Amino acid sequence: MLHKYQPDDALACLRSQKVTFVGDSVTRLLYFQFAQVIDSNLPAAPPDDEQKHADHSLISDSGIQIDFIWDPFLNTSLHQLFVDPSPSSSANWGTEQDSAMIVLGSGLWYLRYANSSGSLSAWEANISGALNMVRKAYPKSTKNIVILPVEEVVPEKLTVDRYETLRPSDIDAMNYDLSYLIKPSLSDHTQSPIKSIDLPVSFPLVFNHMLDSSQTEDGLHFSDSVVRTQANILFNLQCNDLLPKTSPLDKTCCRSYPKPRILQLVVLAAVVLWGPFAWSVSRKSKWQPTSVGNGGYSALTFSAAIGVIFIADRTGFWLKEQKEFDVWIFTFLSLASLAVGLVKVKHSDKDPGFLSREQTEEWKGWMQISILIYHYLGASKIPAIYNPIRVLVASYLFMTGYGHTTFYIKKADFGLLRIAQVMIRLNILTLTLAYTMNTDYLSYYFSPLVSMWFFIIYGTMALGSRFNNYTPFVVFKIIASMGIVTWFFKETWLLNVLFDFLERIFAIHWSAREWTFRVTLDQFIVYFGMLAALAVIKIREHRLTDHVYWPPLVKIANGLSAIILLCFLSFALTEKNKVAYNAWHPYISILPIASFVTLRNANPVLRSASSRAFAFVGTCSLETFIIQFHLWLAADTKGLLMMIPGENLRPVNFLITSIIFIYVSHQVARATGDITNWICGGPEKSLPTARSSSSPTRSPRDEPRSSMDGPKESEASTLGRGYIPWQWVDRLGGDFLAGQKLGIKTKLALGVAVMWVVNILWTSF
Repeated sequence: MLHKYQPDDALACLRSQKVTFVGDSVTRLLYFQFAQVIDSNLPAAPPDDEQKHADHSLISDSGIQIDFIWDPFLNTSLHQLFVDPSPSSSANWGTEQDSAMIVLGSGLWYLRYANSSGSLSAWEANISGALNMVRKAYPKSTKNIVILPVEEVVPEKLTVDRYETLRPSDIDAMNYDLSYLIKPSLSDHTQSPIKSIDLPVSFPLVFNHMLDSSQTEDGLHFSDSVVRTQANILFNLQCNDLLPKTSPLDKTCCRSYPKPRILQLVVLAAVVLWGPFAWSVSRKSKWQPTSVGNGGYSALTFSAAIGVIFIADRTGFWLKEQKEFDVWIFTFLSLASLAVGLVKVKHSDKDPGFLSREQTEEWKGWMQISILIYHYLGASKIPAIYNPIRVLVASYLFMTGYGHTTFYIKKADFGLLRIAQVMIRLNILTLTLAYTMNTDYLSYYFSPLVSMWFFIIYGTMALGSRFNNYTPFVVFKIIASMGIVTWFFKETWLLNVLFDFLERIFAIHWSAREWTFRVTLDQFIVYFGMLAALAVIKIREHRLTDHVYWPPLVKIANGLSAIILLCFLSFALTEKNKVAYNAWHPYISILPIASFVTLRNANPVLRSASSRAFAFVGTCSLETFIIQFHLWLAADTKGLLMMIPGENLRPVNFLITSIIFIYVSHQVARATGDITNWICGGPEKSLPTARSSSSPTRSPRDEPRSSMDGPKESEASTLGRGYIPWQWVDRLGGDFLAGQKLGIKTKLALGVAVMWVVNILWTSF
């Protein structure tokens, strides 16, 4: 993965240093584009034709010196560079300062002026001597020496004189010789872009693979965009390993992975080893380790997943590459996913009611698939795709407001156990990855976002909860909460004060600006979900669906919903400015969501139909959203994981990584449900979501669930079930694993204390 360098990056890497280019006109083009990356105010070309074949020296405002030595035969300057680097009175490029990087380019002039230069034989002798000189006397302070490949030409665009002398076969032979001289294994022209030997000498063969006949007018010198990209590769070669190695790790070209800090390794080892330990204890305690619901097996699954994720995205075991958007691939994947979902549509025997569990899991599933395709192809730069995807994220938050409000009105369970179940289920994977991958908790923004909204919903519904059966009071609370939260995030200093307090006391470093953007982009949709939940409950309580006017109202609502949905799609697909759309989004996102919900529940036939394929993904939507950061995507979502490298094998890689990704996500979803149950000390209660049965009485299976949650209660297990003490292992770990000794308050306090200590010590170890 290449990093696109900007002046600030270049300054951080090359501050007060010098870079020297030596060669012909092709090297000169690269020199000026390299300087442009450092400082756009520097010249982009020689001032006039008379100075084309001359030396140049540029100094940026930041003090970086970039020199060019005109030496197309590489026969006059190398002695000064490598043997006697004292200042030269004939060239203003010479200083006592060593070059951070030296770039050498030559070859074409030997062919163009073969009669006077000695042609290929002279070039071979000279380049061999130059490389020997580099090997024997290269300056110790020079970080990189780059030998440019002889540039390939476009014969049909050359002038007659150039066409007769610059033969592609000769250029291929010269590059082959260069490959062999630098490193024999590089003689295969299909090798990776930049290879180096111990000196270090780099030979960027990829430069010739970047050339396109449409990007040159004379067949020899290519456009600024091509040469600028080549210059960017040089920056990656020189600087990637020198810049801070912090998340996101999106500079994998020419860079070693950061060594984990000691405390990070301790946490990682504890997480990875905890699973085998728990599984071993469960076996000796006569639990069934092959049962999916068994705590030991779930711990083993969770630990193994964290280990695989770390290897995938924090080591070079698998390669990474940059995303590429292709409208045809996007269309194909979207239509293929839709086809699979439609094939797996099943109808239930009875009407499951408004926003049933099957329907919401299906809804979460197809939305998550859409978001995954969007992320995989890097489609965020396409407004016509970005705008509708924003509505899908808002839909999850709508279900969060709807589900939690439904639960608290119907169940009125405001106890600590419920809070613990929801918060642990939502955050255990995110927090574990934040520590083991050395990332920011807020970077996995959805878990923090729904967690924050859960507390807001909880506080809103818990305040004066004994009056929650009084509709005007609940409506007033919701509107008041909306006003308070809106005011809080509008007064930016309040969040800054809060985050400053967290940094001082808990060593938590969060960006108030980024978090404000995340929250305010969907700041009203959760409240619309809460009001919708209240409306649905009251409609059922008063049996308004039995009223004579209900059927015509439904028809009117369906018609209006279809019109609104079409109008919104027209607006979203044609709005070309993402910033302008984001300004509208908080106020209009409810329109397509309400329209979709209305049409999806238009009649019993539609309500009873659901796609098992989409629902399968929906049951692990939280895990897919989080794990994609490192296992399916890579570099903290900035790139793609390449288990099977090779440009021609990208479809195969996509298929393999997708299967592994979905499988791991589904297993982790089951495991986190069991772990939540173990921590909370009892069978896991389903987390609330957009679900409400049409009948007044519901079985435990029909309990509302969260917008992104884990296994159903029937799948949850009690980790201590069948516990039989067994020698010293059980006395040491069995009771603790079974959750028999510590209460939920003690466990939560212990967990917070451990995270606080780790945060305080993180930067020191």
